[in-house]
Order: sequence, then structure tokens, then C-alpha cells
Amino acid sequence: MLAPAITNALTIDVEDYFQVSAFAPYIRRDEWDARECRVERNVERILAMLAARDVKATFFTLGWIAERYPHVVRDIVAQGHELASHGYGHERASDLSPEAFREDVTRAKRLLEDLGGVAVQGYRAPSFSIGTGNLWALDELARAGYRYSSSIYPIRHDHYGMPESPRFAYPLDSGLLEVPVTTVRMFNRNLPSSGGGYFRLLPYALSRWMLRRVNREDRESAVFYFHPWEIDAGQPRIPGIDAKTRFRHYVNIPRVETRLQQLLADFRWGRMDRIFLDRAERALPAA
Repeated sequence: MLAPAITNALTIDVEDYFQVSAFAPYIRRDEWDARECRVERNVERILAMLAARDVKATFFTLGWIAERYPHVVRDIVAQGHELASHGYGHERASDLSPEAFREDVTRAKRLLEDLGGVAVQGYRAPSFSIGTGNLWALDELARAGYRYSSSIYPIRHDHYGMPESPRFAYPLDSGLLEVPVTTVRMFNRNLPSSGGGYFRLLPYALSRWMLRRVNREDRESAVFYFHPWEIDAGQPRIPGIDAKTRFRHYVNIPRVETRLQQLLADFRWGRMDRIFLDRAERALPAA
């Protein structure tokens, strides 16, 4: 059953399994090129899944991936999806100086635009790593020519989060629009309801209920996200990782594709730019 009259934003963070922040202590950056890269086949599977449902989505793509697999970028654009930036090298924004961050987001934007032949308007920080301590990064994004960000997660988490920030899209003085991934408000706190590890861990019925609650009670579009490696049960297992990291990364991966198929059937989905930028433009007063 479709959620009434609300189109939600479906987003994919295009990175490979060895690039996730939780593996940084175990996999050196200079080892990436030697690793088996599986992102091509996984994005291809995702594109086929979306095409079967005639769903358009936003792909926040790493510059590192785009540089090595330019056809992935071109396929995303050719099939009518939004091409957006996940930065170049999957470095947490909170670990970078303003100068290094500026270089990373500018390099990624230029590379993606050159390969895709379209304007790149959106950015998502790796691991939602913009928060209280580095809000300057939002100003840098505006200066670099981005129009929106989806980088602040309004929850409490051991690796990220800014629970005091607004739950839904809001404009900044710089002109940038911040579009947080979705939370549901319960028990006087924000609870994650928008994908990632929580989508794998929680029963699908609970994830569906939370998204419907946002659509029906808040009357807002939800922002859902996942990664290509989350549909890849055959990905190499990383040896020597701690139990918490192992559980978080691998829990329920064999079930994700089936759950995504059900998610596509249960809700209306679209691109970030067409939902949020178009809405913001419609809200502007007439000249």
C-alpha cells in the first residue's frame, strides 16, 4: 500500500565495503587499490532493481570510485538518477581542516561533473560527519557551489550525530539547504528510521511503520539511505576486526535486497533534488 501522496527520497552512498569508516583501523588507505572492488556489480544490481519499479534515486558517489569506474557514473546519469557527491576519498569531514575539506569536496564535484555531464548539487559527508564541532563545513559547501547537504544526522550515536538539530530540511544563511536523513520522534528523543545498519538490524515491519509515521503524522518526505555493499552477501570478510564492528557491518546482509524490494513497493520514491530543491524554489516569494 503506497504512503498517501508523499514522495520520499531514496539515496545510495556509493562506496565499497573496504572504504567504510569502521574498517579504517584495519584497512590502510594505500591498500584500497589492491582490494577486490565489487561496487560495479552492486550498483548494476541496484540500477536494475530501480528500473523494474520505475524509481529514480540520488546516488552520493565517491570521487575515488568515479575516477576508477567512470561507467558507473555514466550509467547512473543515463538512467535518470541524480548524481551527487560523497566527497573524494571517504575521509570524515570532522577529521579534515577547512582547507583539506575544501579541496576534497571541490575535487569530487569537478570530477563527477566532468564524467557525468550534469551539475552536482548535493553532498553527503562520510559517516554524517558534520556536526557541532565543524559547522564551518556547511559554509565551505556553499562556497564550492553545492546547493544542498545531507550530512547532519539528528540522533545520538557513538560515531556521529547532532540530536539538537532540526529533523527536517532547513535553509542556512549561506543559501545551502540541509536535508537530514530521517528520524522518528518518540519517547522525547529522535530515533533512526532511515536505513543503514538500523534497516538491517530492525524487523522490516518496524522500519516500514516508522517511515509511515513520518509521512502520515509529520506530513514530511523521508530520506532513506543504503550502500551498495549492503546487498552483497558475497563480499570478502575482513579478518581481525572487533566483534562490535563485525556485527554492525555484516548483520542481516543476506536479507537486505528482499527488504529493499518490499520498501520500493510500499512507498513512493524520488530524487533528492526534485523533492527538496524544487520544493524550496516553490516556497520563494514571487519576484
